[in-house]
Amino acid sequence: MASKLASKFNVPEHLSRILSETEILVPESRKHLYEMVWNGSKEDVIDIGYDVPGKGHVIEANVTRCKNGAVVNYTDIYMRRRDPDCMVVADEADTDKTRYTERFGGDFEPLRQDTFNWLIAQKKLIVVPFYAGGKDLGYPALLVSPANAGFFANGLADLQGFVPAIEIPDGFTPKAIIYLAPPFRHTHFEGKQIVVHNRTSEMHELFSYNLYPGPSAKKGVYGVLLTIGEQEGWITLHGSSVRVITPYENEFTIMHEGASGSGKSEMLENIHREGDGRVLISENLLTHEKFLIEMGDTCDLRPITDDMALCHPKLQNDSKKLVVIDAEAGWFLRVDHLKSYGTEPSLEKQTIHPKEPLVFLNIQAQPNATALIWEHTMDSPGKPCPNPRVILPRSFIEGIINDPVEIDMRSFGVRTPPSTREKPSYGIIGMFHILPPALGWLWRLVAPRGHANPSIVTTEGLTSEGVGSYWPFATGKMVTQANLLLEQIVSTPLTRYTLIPNQHIGAYKVGFKAEWIAREYLSRRGGAKFRPDQIEAARNPLLGYLPSSIKINGVFMPRHLLAVNEQHEVGNDGYDAGAKILSDFFKSELAQFNTPEMCDLGRKIIDICMRDGSLQEYMDAVTV
Repeated sequence: MASKLASKFNVPEHLSRILSETEILVPESRKHLYEMVWNGSKEDVIDIGYDVPGKGHVIEANVTRCKNGAVVNYTDIYMRRRDPDCMVVADEADTDKTRYTERFGGDFEPLRQDTFNWLIAQKKLIVVPFYAGGKDLGYPALLVSPANAGFFANGLADLQGFVPAIEIPDGFTPKAIIYLAPPFRHTHFEGKQIVVHNRTSEMHELFSYNLYPGPSAKKGVYGVLLTIGEQEGWITLHGSSVRVITPYENEFTIMHEGASGSGKSEMLENIHREGDGRVLISENLLTHEKFLIEMGDTCDLRPITDDMALCHPKLQNDSKKLVVIDAEAGWFLRVDHLKSYGTEPSLEKQTIHPKEPLVFLNIQAQPNATALIWEHTMDSPGKPCPNPRVILPRSFIEGIINDPVEIDMRSFGVRTPPSTREKPSYGIIGMFHILPPALGWLWRLVAPRGHANPSIVTTEGLTSEGVGSYWPFATGKMVTQANLLLEQIVSTPLTRYTLIPNQHIGAYKVGFKAEWIAREYLSRRGGAKFRPDQIEAARNPLLGYLPSSIKINGVFMPRHLLAVNEQHEVGNDGYDAGAKILSDFFKSELAQFNTPEMCDLGRKIIDICMRDGSLQEYMDAVTV
């Protein structure tokens, strides 16, 4: 059976050799995939480990059999989050990314061959065929994995979809291949997560030298789509999308973009409530004064995308709005914000009683018990892992939209720290700001990674996630991506732009409430198009406009949550100090885009920022 299946794949000679010299397991169904997680073991807890020269047998993770799925916990705390510096590029094609030779010295080819030989030595492999970007518009791809890493194969198949063995067409020619070889992180990379992208003339090879799926099964596939899009002139955006149906049955569609931790998944969640049903909007960090409101009817949410939004040219129409479809078959949901039962009932129900067993990561587990998404693995006593995850197939999600959707508004999320007069920071963003298209583009170029990011290995200070907030996953040129983003914005003039903070507004802790209130308010009023008397220019031009007032369910939001300089703890002086931090950050990040490859309009917009231009200049730069 294995050799017959292998003959269906039209693959390069080296992979053909791997497939012919090993026993290959190709999933026949999702149930079959889940059986592969246990690799034939009847035990309720299995260890995933590999023989490493000089280190003996190294256990990378253990997997616990629970009633609702397989729960994966990594023995190395470092492996529980994505390392933002894990990517290197091995080929000689154009790139702004670090090349393998620059970082590690020497050519990648010897390790590439060693990887192939190691896979052959495993004797038994899992091969998962799938379409990167979805079956209709996507590109054929393969995962080649050691048989004991079944949870990784199951996770990838849930995220990207898979082609069951019986449905593989003859001559299946992958445009991308992921090779999974975890022990090489110890022998070659001092224990670090490393993912090597090798763009050959035949295909995009991706070598995953670690068992955490984030950098490869998730973001590695994203990198493949960005590479193809860069070659063909389109983008896969880093954003969640939701159709919001108001209590009056009006429909409004929002895409929320931003770096990891910026609120993409949260845009798809219902607003969180206190035990008495009220909504805690804000709490003053100094006085602990709380602002709570009653919210009766809230909008219904129909999810569209969670993280990767395909903007393929075949989707676009004459509406002058951006049209997207989900690039994934499942969602890699972070659940660090869920601390107890009842916080997000819909997600809790879907994960406690799933249609079929799920894959959980960094969640506490007892054999044959139910894994609970609010019981997070402890990194140390009293310190829960900040990156607990569950992989949820789209087909398991109620009310999901599978068709292409026009986007009415693109919001950009920023994870903001507290800001006061004594300790100013960039946490001066009000509940939401309305941005002209030129500023919408600039925010996507600088893409602040933000405060206390839970998804990646910690970085200090204000740093950038890079162009589009998807740059950590891209393999090509920053300026090319910047030009594609601007071209997209100019060509979709009826899609509008907002900026939304999370975690803090000045001296107030808000969590994701600003995002949820903005979603409720903007959808009920039909979007971010305001009359001149309804908005006012922000004190800092980079923040565009702010609403003069926000009234939701008969309650006005406090003015100090809209205009942060009006907070007693901040004032104009504290605000201006924070604005300078933000402005300096923009100038520092934008300097790298001032190259001959940047389009004329892009250079014009960047120049406005570099010389502290006015908000009106941004308005005039891109007219709608």
